Amino acid sequence: LHNEGPAAHILMTLINHIAFIHLAGFASGVFAAWALSLFQYYAIHLKELFLSDNSLVLNFTNSIFAACTFNFRPRTICFEHMDSRNLPFGWCAIMALGRFNPKKGGHFILWDLKLVIEFPPGSMILIPSAVLCHSNTAISRKETRYSFTQYMAGGLFRWVDQGFQMSQEYWGQLDGEERAAAIKAWEERWEMGLALYSKLSVLKATKS
Repeated sequence: LHNEGPAAHILMTLINHIAFIHLAGFASGVFAAWALSLFQYYAIHLKELFLSDNSLVLNFTNSIFAACTFNFRPRTICFEHMDSRNLPFGWCAIMALGRFNPKKGGHFILWDLKLVIEFPPGSMILIPSAVLCHSNTAISRKETRYSFTQYMAGGLFRWVDQGFQMSQEYWGQLDGEERAAAIKAWEERWEMGLALYSKLSVLKATKS
């Protein structure tokens, strides 16, 4: 995404602010701690992406995520939705900021899991936002709630996997055998994605 004018200046100020640098790095570190294989999958694709185009610049050099969003409305509310353009099995880091009573509002809702979670200012959650429907509850008019999210679009992974070319070009150059192999890999991709998730037993064994 290319930003110009006042918006670009504001975004650069935020991205270079020490508080957001720390928040971005924290989210990335938690990601690595809880899903190292998935984190490495991101790292491999991000490395290939940046090696292919030296004009690309990371928002945060201490974060594995390629994109971020700042929501600074006085009372940020996200309605029930899924971020369908993100990597389906990828994780999105969502942080709540501001001043509000988390007992009365600002709760994080995971609709598919039927969970309503108290989400105080400073909280962070990592979820596969492309497949889990989520939202947050309202707060009072005298309170403020902002959000800072980090994520990576599925299209970036596809761009790398397709040799840095559009889908039409990629599929058009494949012979019959290559096309069959590519279709098979595509059909099995969901299993590959799930295999990148960490098991609690493995995490416990690693820590011990």
